[in-house]
Amino acid sequence: MKHFRSILLTISIFLFISCSQTPQRTEYVLGTMCTINLFNQGTEKRYSHLFSRLHELDQILSANTSTSNLAEINAQAGIAPVKAEPEVFDILQTALEYSKKTEGAFDPTIGPLVKTWNIGFDNAVLPEQSAIEQALKLIDYRNIELDFDRHTVFLRNRGMKLDFGAIAKGYAADELVALMTQMKIKRGIIDLGGNIFAFGEKSSVKPWTVGIRDPFNDSSKPIASIQIRNKSVVTSGIYERFLEQDGIQYHHILDTKNGYPVDNNLLSVSIISSSSTLADTLSTSVFALGAEKGKALVESLPDTDAILIFKDYHIETTGNIAGSIEILSDDFHIIQ
Repeated sequence: MKHFRSILLTISIFLFISCSQTPQRTEYVLGTMCTINLFNQGTEKRYSHLFSRLHELDQILSANTSTSNLAEINAQAGIAPVKAEPEVFDILQTALEYSKKTEGAFDPTIGPLVKTWNIGFDNAVLPEQSAIEQALKLIDYRNIELDFDRHTVFLRNRGMKLDFGAIAKGYAADELVALMTQMKIKRGIIDLGGNIFAFGEKSSVKPWTVGIRDPFNDSSKPIASIQIRNKSVVTSGIYERFLEQDGIQYHHILDTKNGYPVDNNLLSVSIISSSSTLADTLSTSVFALGAEKGKALVESLPDTDAILIFKDYHIETTGNIAGSIEILSDDFHIIQ
């Protein structure tokens, strides 16, 4: 699961809402607070339909729900193939594609390592080295078997566990966008625990403005802003979700090679893409790969950009997006 403190969606809109319309709804689902805002097209029926889909996805994709399809696949690791729900099969195809492209830096079989660290839960403690080593033995996306004829998933080794924490909310956002399109919604904001999708346009002539918050400061003042239309912005960072022990902070983005939190000079990675599934996947992938390899990966993909914030207060971007960013803080600067 990701936590995203660095995305601040700045919306300056004045709307007249009738009694039958609801400007937004927030519910706890997918392990986080999720908000959908349909503005003057928001009705209880529409919100109920959208959140019903989110709860349905949660019941399928959660690694922490014993009755989910994902949990069933994990329970049968090394034993037998399991019939996969279409959503699980779809996600795994994307996950395996980027596991290959990142040479395992992104790996959906990271579940045993995530459980070993348990960062974000009250009982999290620094694991023993032996426990980390045992978890690492179970991480290898190449040991996932997909049967396209029978639509089954098989994890070859006992103890393997899939974890969709780095992709599920992105997939869910794309599912909501598809539903909103079917409903003929003209504009809306999806915020799944900080995983943002800005649907349509703020007005007939204005895009949405997304602010990047200062990762060094709890202030709501953004350090930069960027304008987007029909795109998702997803951020992975090391500063919000962590375990602190003996004065040392261990963040939640784990290295699949050594089993410890990724250690590089990055503070956060924000991905901008028309696909929220891709943005979610890449935000973790780029962070794990590091700036050079991560930027190269993003630049190889169409309609996708990245904003990288470093611990020394400098910012790097991909493609031509630097010209679209407005820096709002004197503490940060862009390096081309």
